[in-house]
Amino acid sequence: MSIISKPGMGAGATAKAVAKSAIDFHPKLFSALRHYTPERLKADITAGIVVGIVALPLAIAFGIASGVSPTIGLITAIIGGFLVSFFGGNSVQIGGPTGAFIVIVYNIIAQFGLHGLAIATFMAGVILVLMGLFRLGTIIKFIPYPIVVGFTAGIALTIFSTQINDFLGLGLRDIPGQFIPKWGLYFRSLGNISLPTLLTAVAALLIIVVTPRISKRLPGALLAIIIVTAASFAMGMAFDWYDVETIGDRFGTMATDIPTPHGFTLNMATINMLLPSAFTIAVLGAIESLLSATVADGVTGSRTNSNTELIGQGIANIAVPFFGGIPVTGAIARTMTNITNGGRTPVAGIVHALVLLLIFLFAMPLINYVPLACLASVLMVVAYNMSGWRTIVGIFHAPKSDISVLLVTFFLTVIFDLTIAIEIGLLLAVVLFMRRVMENTEIKVYSEQLDVAEGTDLTQHEVLDVANGVSVYEIDGPFFFGVATKFDELMRSALADKPKVRIIRMRKVSFIDATGLHNLEILIRSSQNEGIHVVLSGVKDNVRASLEQAGIDKMIGADHICDHITKAVVMANRIAAESR
Repeated sequence: MSIISKPGMGAGATAKAVAKSAIDFHPKLFSALRHYTPERLKADITAGIVVGIVALPLAIAFGIASGVSPTIGLITAIIGGFLVSFFGGNSVQIGGPTGAFIVIVYNIIAQFGLHGLAIATFMAGVILVLMGLFRLGTIIKFIPYPIVVGFTAGIALTIFSTQINDFLGLGLRDIPGQFIPKWGLYFRSLGNISLPTLLTAVAALLIIVVTPRISKRLPGALLAIIIVTAASFAMGMAFDWYDVETIGDRFGTMATDIPTPHGFTLNMATINMLLPSAFTIAVLGAIESLLSATVADGVTGSRTNSNTELIGQGIANIAVPFFGGIPVTGAIARTMTNITNGGRTPVAGIVHALVLLLIFLFAMPLINYVPLACLASVLMVVAYNMSGWRTIVGIFHAPKSDISVLLVTFFLTVIFDLTIAIEIGLLLAVVLFMRRVMENTEIKVYSEQLDVAEGTDLTQHEVLDVANGVSVYEIDGPFFFGVATKFDELMRSALADKPKVRIIRMRKVSFIDATGLHNLEILIRSSQNEGIHVVLSGVKDNVRASLEQAGIDKMIGADHICDHITKAVVMANRIAAESR
C-alpha cells in the first residue's frame, strides 16, 4: 500500500499512516456488528449457551490435568475466551484452555511453580502479538502436516497417561513426569485399583461414548458429569464401601470470586530461563488456533485474518496470567460446536464466556462433588479424539520422509517433552522445505543449441546457435544456500572444460540469498582467473538489485547482466569469436 504525502501533511501524520498500513489488526467483531440483525443475535446467543455448557467440564478437566485448580481452568476459559472472541481474526473461534497445553503447563509448574507459569504465559502472549505484527500468520500454516500430527498424537498419549491414576483409583501421589517411569509406577501399583473408582470412570466413559449416537447436539461430557456425580453422591450416602475421590476432596472448597489481578517480577535471568517454555507455548498456540480457524473457514466459507488472530490470541495470553490463568488458544471441538449450533459471529464466543461466568458465580459449590474419575474419563475421550489415529494410518502410506518426521516428533513428545519436540519439529520443517526446494530446483547445461521457448507456454520456438567455447547453465528455482552449494559443486566439476564464456541463465531465479551471492562471486573470480567471461541472463529486477548491492555488476560489467537470453547468447558468441 503506497502512502501519498498530501500538502500540509506533517512527518508525524505520515509516520502514523505508514504504521497503520503496516499493522494487520482488524478484529472480526467490529466488522460483524456493522450489519448485525436480531435474528443473528438470537442464533449467536443460542450457540453461545450451548458452547458454554460444553466448555464447562473441559475447562475444569484441563485445569486439574494441568496441575492447577478447577477454578483456574474456568477463569482461563472466561477471560481468555472473551478476549479471543473480542480481538480475534476468526468469526467463530472459541478460545480457552485446551488439551494441547496440559503437558507443557504441567512441566512448567513442576519446574518453576505457578509464578513461573504466569511469566511464561505472559511472554508467550507477547511473542504471539509480535508474530501477528510481523505478519507471520500465514507462515505458521506452512509447518508440515506430519509434524503437527506427530506432536498432537504425542500430546494425546501423554494426556491419556496422566489420567490412569484417577481412572483406576490407584491413589498415587508424586507421580513421575517422564513417560517410562510413570508407566513403570502404574504397573507396579495395579494391585491398588479401587473398584468403586473404576466403576465410576467406566460409567462416565460409556455415557460420553453413547451420547453422540443418540444425539450429536447433546453434550456427552456434561451429561456424564451430571449423571455420574448425582449417582456417586447417592451411592456414597447409601453404602460405606463406596468411596470415590472428588474435586472437593483434593482441592477443598472452590472459591466463587474472580481473583484479584496480581503482578509478577520480570528480570533477565527469569526471561532467559523461561524463554524456551514461552516459545513452545506461543508456537503451539499459534499452530492450534490457526489450524482450528482453517477448519472453521472450510465449514463456514469465511476467511480468517491470520495475523489478527495471532494478535488476539496474544492479548488473551498476556491478560490471563494476571488472574492466575493458564495458556489460551483456539479450541477445535468447541469451535465446531459453535458452528453446528448456528454461531456465526464473535458474539457467540462472548456469550459462551458470560455463561461460564454465571456458572462460576452461582454453581461453583456443586463442582466440589464431581468425581475425579469422571473427569479422567472426559480427558481420555479428549485424548482419543486428539490422537488422530486414522490420519496417522493415512500418513503411513505417504513417502518415507513424512513417516520418519511423524515418528521422530511423536517419540520426542512422549519420551522427552513438548519443548524439545517443537524445537526439533520446526528444525525438521526447515530441513524438509530446503530439501524439497533443492529436489525441485534443476540446474541444466546447454551447448551448441538453445531453445528459447523451452520451459514456457510459448508455442513458437526460437532456437539459438551457441558458439563453440560457450556453455549455458540454467538455474531453475530460487538461488538460496542449499541450491548455491549444489550449483557450486556442478561448476567445480565443470572447471576442467574451460569454456571461453559461461552464461548463467537466471530467468526462473525468484530470489538470491547471501550464500548464493557469495558462491556466485567465487565462481566469477575463479572464472576470471582462468580467463573465462561470465554473462548473466534473464535477471529479474529484485535479483538484479541484490547483485548490484553485492557489487557483482562491477565485477563482470553491467553490460554482462542481460535481461534476455538472446542478448546474452549474442554477446557470448561475439566474445568467443574474438578470443580465437
